[in-house]
Amino acid sequence: MLKPLADGQLSCEKPVLLPVMAPRLQADVHPDGYADLALWGAGNLGRVRFSAISGPFTYGPNRIVAEHGGVFVAQSLPVMLISGVRLLGIYPARRCAWWHEPDGQSARARGSRNHHRQTFEMGWGVLIVEAVGSDLRIAVGASRDEAEKALDIASEAIIAQAAEYVTRCDLMPAADPLMRGMVSQGIHAALSSIRRDENGAFAGLAAGQAYSAPARTYYRDGYWTMQPLLTLAPEAVRDEIRLLAKGVQPDGEAPSGVILTGPAQREAWQRFVADSKANPKTHKRAVPEYHNRPQDWWSDHFDSPLFFILFIDDYVDATNDLAEVQLHWPIVRAITDRYLSLAGPDSVLPVKPRNDRDWADNVYREGLVSYDLGLFVGAMDAVARLGEGHDPALAERAGKAANLARQEIEAKLFVPATGGYFDYGTPDVFVEDHLALDSLTLSRFGAISRPKAVGMLRAFETRLETRNNQEQPYGSWGVMCAYPPFKRPSDLRSKTAFPYRYHNGSDWPYWDGAYAEERLRHGLGGARYALTRWWETCLDNGWIGAVEYFSPPYGRGSLLQGWSAMPAAVVLKYGLDAANAEPIS
Repeated sequence: MLKPLADGQLSCEKPVLLPVMAPRLQADVHPDGYADLALWGAGNLGRVRFSAISGPFTYGPNRIVAEHGGVFVAQSLPVMLISGVRLLGIYPARRCAWWHEPDGQSARARGSRNHHRQTFEMGWGVLIVEAVGSDLRIAVGASRDEAEKALDIASEAIIAQAAEYVTRCDLMPAADPLMRGMVSQGIHAALSSIRRDENGAFAGLAAGQAYSAPARTYYRDGYWTMQPLLTLAPEAVRDEIRLLAKGVQPDGEAPSGVILTGPAQREAWQRFVADSKANPKTHKRAVPEYHNRPQDWWSDHFDSPLFFILFIDDYVDATNDLAEVQLHWPIVRAITDRYLSLAGPDSVLPVKPRNDRDWADNVYREGLVSYDLGLFVGAMDAVARLGEGHDPALAERAGKAANLARQEIEAKLFVPATGGYFDYGTPDVFVEDHLALDSLTLSRFGAISRPKAVGMLRAFETRLETRNNQEQPYGSWGVMCAYPPFKRPSDLRSKTAFPYRYHNGSDWPYWDGAYAEERLRHGLGGARYALTRWWETCLDNGWIGAVEYFSPPYGRGSLLQGWSAMPAAVVLKYGLDAANAEPIS
């Protein structure tokens, strides 16, 4: 449906959905002729309908260019231009999110008209639409002042900013059209994750479009999203570390994410959570029950504190900025103490409780979890490096723990029959021993030897790359995150209960990138399939923007997902020759 062009953009005859993310503005521009608008930290603001834009179409990051018109998004302020259309209707939002229950006074937007301009003020944000000739300009804001300032930007300036942004994302111009477009859209996903508040200050790395109600930023999503930002926007990585630090508790516990809403959305969300807990039977849609603090999005996630340490380590490695180590060292110490205390008898390996609180949040993993243990070893190695000069006692404890953990992982988790490591479980009780792509953390963070890492990567090539696995029924469509499907249905919930869906075998582009990087780091070549096959699927289905996950029988997750920038980050880091190299036997 979408054809990659030599300049890194995408062409099609019939329009497809354009997801939009800028520092403040969010939108979905639908091919049927309407745009749903939202604002970071505020939520949904409304829908604007307009006549159809005539094709053919060229799509780039946050932009559509057509023969007579297009869609153009500014970067400096929250405003967009839709040209070549007629305004058909404006429908202000009645609530900021599905869970919002506004009171009588704030349930209706206050509307006003001034010549070609219509303004709608809600209790949580403002939507302004100006229609002049065939130009439709749409601005949003947390206040009328913010939206009006955005609308002061001339159409020509909006078009120029949109063009500059497309160029900024085009970081691999020497690549073939497929690879070039993938890199451009991946970098767009990373850069557009950098959110701002109404004063222009940093307001978190968004996981993607679907994570703004309530607005929040995640430890694990942020870690993978920031990989290309370490060179493109290191100040955003530094500021993200400082935001995430606020979510870590004195005992080293941390939630899945930190909530960053504006005041109106924050009040509405806290009211909803309190009502959900007090009256669970009256709420038809499930809400995670572990919001233990107002700032927490899903408290006590097993992987989050470890990612906080890895965040700092990667940042220091890229920038040599040791100030963040000193600033956050008490938190690092608390996290280290926490995980060393979670080990079982005669062990240093932290034992995960039976819950669904790490990245595989549809799976009740318990016991020894390869994914989490890889993060643990990486975090302990980081503490040993970062603390050597100013906290040698803690550094020594962490270093010893990492080395003992390597020995235990080899003795307890290796599965000779697959060449990989079991997903989770307790030896002699129950283990899920299928191949799980998230056990790549064992390789990425040096928890296993190089020969064992190479063996695991070759097992992934044979069984998880669908082009080589004739047992799964859908042909060559990408890299599965797990195979065969989970053995114990009682460990699964929601989407993952179905084979090949979500954590049960879907293709997750961020894991594709991590897998490709490990192949390149170990000199195996053969990374292009993981780097581009998922993107080919996106183009075939008309999905613009780096997708969250997908599988043939079940479709896709969210568009414009921050951590799905990983494949692009790997190409930029290792170069085209390495990315395109054939597999080495």
